Amino acid sequence: MIITKEFPFSKEDIEKLSQEFQTYIKTVIDIEKKVCSAGANRHFENERILLDQNSKQSNLWGGGIDLDTKIIDNNSMINIRPSDNNTSNEIQDSERRSKFEQLGKYFFRELF
Repeated sequence: MIITKEFPFSKEDIEKLSQEFQTYIKTVIDIEKKVCSAGANRHFENERILLDQNSKQSNLWGGGIDLDTKIIDNNSMINIRPSDNNTSNEIQDSERRSKFEQLGKYFFRELF
């Protein structure tokens, strides 16, 4: 199940989002608009939803949250964008990575 929100996910939302992988939730966050789309099997599905809502590609970054360890990662194939100076599946720019992680904690604050 995919849920897209501008505010934190509830415990019930998190239960629904975890249906795909049980202990991991894939996320794509628009780090400027502060919108998170989560719960897809593949990041590009979340990315498409945000693009359809007029997010700019350069503001969309992917990763996820491990529900067991509560670790937020920033690892996604959608992050490979040489045009945005990102040649890795990890977010290389420290400012972007920090925004992504802070927003991840905000959207999943029920876990922290």
